[in-house]
Amino acid sequence: MLIGEYLHTIDPKKRLSLPVKFRKELGKTVVITRGLDQSLFVFPPAAWKKLVAKFSELSFGSSESRSFNRFMLSGAVEVDVDSAGRILLPEFLKGFAGLKSKVVLAGVNDRVEIWDEERWSTYKTHIESQGDAIAQKLGEIGVI
Repeated sequence: MLIGEYLHTIDPKKRLSLPVKFRKELGKTVVITRGLDQSLFVFPPAAWKKLVAKFSELSFGSSESRSFNRFMLSGAVEVDVDSAGRILLPEFLKGFAGLKSKVVLAGVNDRVEIWDEERWSTYKTHIESQGDAIAQKLGEIGVI
């Protein structure tokens, strides 16, 4: 399971060091794609394959399904993790997420999310202020 929050820096060559605690679970190759909330999602290959299988079950006739498939799949790239534990961030993904130098890598169960540090701070402040209300809604549907 991928959990935790780590502040890292993108180097001038667009390389990002993965936290040591994430490296074993992510493996030697990862899939990076556009994520939600203007972040990037990083998946180990097995988790990516499970997600893609779910996408393939979506209705081809639904424009929302087609659009979401395009959003997630057309922006996906396989990236090797180098011997120093770094990944190369493609420029188009870096631009999509508005990543500057300082980024936060957040472990979210089966994936890692990469956020611009300032955007993460704003998002985290907002979501922390909504924690009780979110828990209430999840309790109403039997999740917690």
